[in-house]
Amino acid sequence: MNISDRLKTVASLITAGNSVADIGTDHGYIPIYLALNDLTKKAVAMDINEGPLSRAADNIQKYNVGSCVETRISDGLCGLAENEVDTIVIAGMGGLLINRILEDNMKVALSAKEIILSPHSDVPKVREFLADNGLMVTDEVMVKDEGKYYFVLKAVKGHDDIEERELYKIYGHILFEHKDKVFYEYLINEKKKRENILEKMSESSNSERKAALKKESELITEGLIEYESI
Repeated sequence: MNISDRLKTVASLITAGNSVADIGTDHGYIPIYLALNDLTKKAVAMDINEGPLSRAADNIQKYNVGSCVETRISDGLCGLAENEVDTIVIAGMGGLLINRILEDNMKVALSAKEIILSPHSDVPKVREFLADNGLMVTDEVMVKDEGKYYFVLKAVKGHDDIEERELYKIYGHILFEHKDKVFYEYLINEKKKRENILEKMSESSNSERKAALKKESELITEGLIEYESI
């Protein structure tokens, strides 16, 4: 079964053998991939809408993994019981929505051994939410898929004693420590984007916007120096 590099990266952070709930399932691809590769004995493909679940059910039948993959309609984690699965996966949606899904059912979220997240936006907000709710990021990978960059995080219960820096609030510390090459490429790309915008802005342009862009660019430069020094 061929799945995207993004979904493969998400799957790679799941502990082999764990039972899994995929929230907002993408055609059931992650649960099916795990089952086909003997990485899980139980997976639940969950979505708030019937359409994705129907497509997931078709794929489950197509790949003959119905013995260990089921579908379940659910608004976020509402359809999942405490301690029902080892791993909760929430990928393919915005960071603020991910935060809301977790916040609405924190008891269920905290009952899992690990939570795998891949927010498409507001990643720093997700980092902040995790830290504020007794969760710490223990592994992280960045993947580039069809020209877009994605953060993929693994969180578990606990507190990270890493130094509090603005740089780490935005990007975490693990991608630096791992010397993640895609992350380095991402930082360079983000710096160029801000420099290009600043070059095109006239003297009369919004000064607050310019100041914000300069601050972001300086933080990215700090990140590049951090990466290269490790």
